[in-house]
Amino acid sequence: MKIISNSDGELLNYLIENSNISHKNIKKYLKNGLIYVDGVRTTKYNYPLKKNSIINIETKKNNSGRLPFEILYEDDNIIVVDKPSGLLSIATSKEKEETCYHLVREYLKSKNKNAKVFIIHRLDKDTSGVLMLAKNEYTKNIFQKNWDEYVKERSYIAIVHGKMEKREGKLTYFLKETTTNLVYISKNKDGKKAITNYKVLKENDNYSKLYITIETGRKNQIRVSMSHINHPILGDKKYGEDKEKRLFLHANRLEIFNPIEKKKMVFNSKIPNEFNSKIK
Repeated sequence: MKIISNSDGELLNYLIENSNISHKNIKKYLKNGLIYVDGVRTTKYNYPLKKNSIINIETKKNNSGRLPFEILYEDDNIIVVDKPSGLLSIATSKEKEETCYHLVREYLKSKNKNAKVFIIHRLDKDTSGVLMLAKNEYTKNIFQKNWDEYVKERSYIAIVHGKMEKREGKLTYFLKETTTNLVYISKNKDGKKAITNYKVLKENDNYSKLYITIETGRKNQIRVSMSHINHPILGDKKYGEDKEKRLFLHANRLEIFNPIEKKKMVFNSKIPNEFNSKIK
């Protein structure tokens, strides 16, 4: 179900007043993570709405036997999905079920009760885009053990604050992590090496749209690197100061060599509409 809001407000109250869904069911859909606002998955009753926000509700009836987000590719060994912003890739100590892993597992089990799924790589909770999972342990192991060899390109689209001094560049830092899971740049260069390349696609007085490729896959590396050069990613509440509803970082392309199929494969995800609202 798709609803376009005609005024500002809070999500739960707006849906109660402007839809024919019962109060009880709206709460249930929120609890189960089946409501998306402008592409961002939310479970918050008071999630802020703006006029013309797009609300998508995956009712239980509509959600049966399929995922509440797009499958980009699927075969006997892998499944590639378009993960929305706001959804964990895999469980944490605080959250076990509201994850991409869990939703994909339930989707596969609805078709085959013996189906399994394995995480190959991850995206940050607030990063949207291409995520690949394995359907068997053999596939998981072969990709994870040779990830740098089989991944030919991982690219992202990001919107950052301000205008970049250089139209393109390479950022090389050494990253460490605090006990509170905050990643930072080590001045002693004794952390994990992180290499991030960027190129300016468009800019205006406030923001720059970047095409980013990574040569390493470190936790939060793009976010930390851009923040360090005083161009934090729009919507980054962890490494910047922002009130945007989502993080403007999107994994738009994954190019791999599939050793099982013995061929190159490319998976693309469309840039979310809200990115274009910041830079035309």
